Amino acid sequence: MITGLIIILLLVLFLPFTKLVEKNLEIFLFIMGVAAVTISQVWSGPLVKEALIHPINITIAVLVAGLLFRWFKDPIEKGTLSIGNIVPFRVFIALFVIILSLISSIITAIVAAIILASIVPILRLDRQSEIRLVILACFGIGLGAALTPIGEPLSTITVGKLNEDFFYLLQLVGSSVIPFVILFGIASALAIKVPGEHSGAKSSNDTPVESYSEIIIRSGKIYLFVMALTFLGAGFEPFIEKYLLGLSPLILYWINILSAILDNATLAAAEISPAMDEPTIRAILMGLMISGGMLIPGNIPNIIAAGKLKITSLEYAKFAFPVGLVAMVGYFIIMLFTM
Repeated sequence: MITGLIIILLLVLFLPFTKLVEKNLEIFLFIMGVAAVTISQVWSGPLVKEALIHPINITIAVLVAGLLFRWFKDPIEKGTLSIGNIVPFRVFIALFVIILSLISSIITAIVAAIILASIVPILRLDRQSEIRLVILACFGIGLGAALTPIGEPLSTITVGKLNEDFFYLLQLVGSSVIPFVILFGIASALAIKVPGEHSGAKSSNDTPVESYSEIIIRSGKIYLFVMALTFLGAGFEPFIEKYLLGLSPLILYWINILSAILDNATLAAAEISPAMDEPTIRAILMGLMISGGMLIPGNIPNIIAAGKLKITSLEYAKFAFPVGLVAMVGYFIIMLFTM
């Protein structure tokens, strides 16, 4: 079993960078998820039911938001254009990323990612700047959404397992998350090239209107993507429970880099226990949240934004992986002095 799962892990890590798999990423991950569940022998009726039901809310949110942004394209673009003309462009970018990341804990990471993916095309950015902005914002959203139990599945599961109140995660990781969110906002402003002289945003005529078929197809891909991650998480759960639990929090922190390709909610469900002290829980959560931004499959915001803006796995990883690694090292150093 272990050999088979390690092979699947390596395939999921490296094959998305090939052209064939890149074009069919959702199908590939689905096949890998089914293979992982089969190797681990964890097939069950409840698992299949969860895999079918779990993606529905996310898919509906993506579909509805796509339709709303299509129908209200002009006022959204005019509003963005107005703000871009009033506020210095880099300040606008930094505030946009910081505020969106923090309110994602209330509006959910899904909605925040949809807003991100819908606003970015309006901005007059070159391709490299657009990719950098999306990636840094996804890091921020992945962190900010975890401040409340309604922000994302990771936080929902954590609060539920520990039987804590609504503000528990804000109190536990807020002092770590908020500075990182601010740093990602500032980094976003510095990592882009300021567009043309007269405007920080495109006019309505510059950004094409998505067709209904594009919106529906993207929603269907999101459904298959989330289903695949559900199967992958379930398939690797026996491996996690057998070999990872009980390790030092400093070791778990680095092992949780697996969150870059596996569902971080599944990892949190397997690793976190009410018997753990708060520094250990904090280390586990921060490792999961930071590394979740390093590759496209690592978090729902990455999947949504990369899918809508057609960012490839290689384009994403070339910038996101080094950024995530620096952030992981930075927080690890903080832990060494505070734990």
